[in-house]
Amino acid sequence: MDLSGKVAFVTGASRGIGAAVARALSREGVSVGLASRRGDDLGLPDAIGLACDVSDRTAVEDAVAATIERFGRLDICVANAGVGSYHSLVDTPVEHIEEMIDVNLKGTIYAIRASIPHLIAAEGGDIVTVASEAGRRGLPGEAVYCASKFGQVGLTRALDHELREHGIRCTNVCPGGVATDFALSEGYGRTTDVLEGMMSAEDVADVVLFCISRPRGHRILETALRPMKETSWG
Repeated sequence: MDLSGKVAFVTGASRGIGAAVARALSREGVSVGLASRRGDDLGLPDAIGLACDVSDRTAVEDAVAATIERFGRLDICVANAGVGSYHSLVDTPVEHIEEMIDVNLKGTIYAIRASIPHLIAAEGGDIVTVASEAGRRGLPGEAVYCASKFGQVGLTRALDHELREHGIRCTNVCPGGVATDFALSEGYGRTTDVLEGMMSAEDVADVVLFCISRPRGHRILETALRPMKETSWG
């Protein structure tokens, strides 16, 4: 399906998977509202950079409204913003627990909730949640992260039932390890040595683009992709 002329709202868009998705959409002729804490427009044509903390409901609603004001419509919402902290549950700092729930789960809810009326007005569209393999399997050292990602997956599965009659497709994209700066900040439990052999952000963006460019007569509910070096969990 030709995406040129469509409008997308992408969270966590200044780096990593979000930036890769934004660039992929832009290459297809999609105008993009790019929400991130930095508010970077990535130098893309027909893009607006929006400073936005997705844990702030009002800020998210304002960012979606600014996208509509700039481009006149909304066809695609990509809820991508996320944080991770890799510790046993009792060793996970309380502030990290709150951050993962606020950003990963509540931020996704806020972005999608603000987008839905505009997608309905456009008489169809796509919601893509960039979740994780951690939203499909419980993984040691990732209990709270898994909880937030399971929440994303459940939310999007439920919305498939709510929104299909409006022509809105809801897809979970669940990658395994991706080589970005995700959770590499001091104290978050991830180190650069784990990045070797992981997928690239562009690999994930390709899957997002594939899902939303399918003919409107069918929908992809969930995709799971993993690097070949990553151990399988069933």
